[in-house]
Parts: sequence; structure tokens; C-alpha cells
Amino acid sequence: MLERLHDAYGWEELAHRVPINCFSSNPSIQSSLKFLRRTPWARAKVEGLYLELVSV
Repeated sequence: MLERLHDAYGWEELAHRVPINCFSSNPSIQSSLKFLRRTPWARAKVEGLYLELVSV
């Protein structure tokens, strides 16, 4: 899911749409996944963004 979002938007746009540091400060898939596993509110926002992407 995160890889597809990254491919579609890139880190800069992801950081704009979901303002969390793991997307704007030295972003990587691994660090973002680690943060999202531990942070339910951020995970919910990213899941919502993914649902918007796949419903288009």
C-alpha cells in the first residue's frame, strides 16, 4: 500500500497530504512503515488516502 502511494504521489506530495515527519524528513519505506505501525491516527489517514487513490 505504501509503495503504491509513493509511486503515485512521491514523498513530497505524501508529506503535503498527510503532514507527518516520516514523509518529509529523510523519508524511506522502512521508517514510514515503522512509524505507521505504532501510530494509529497516522495509519488511518494513510489508509484513507490509499482508498481515495484506488477508487479513482
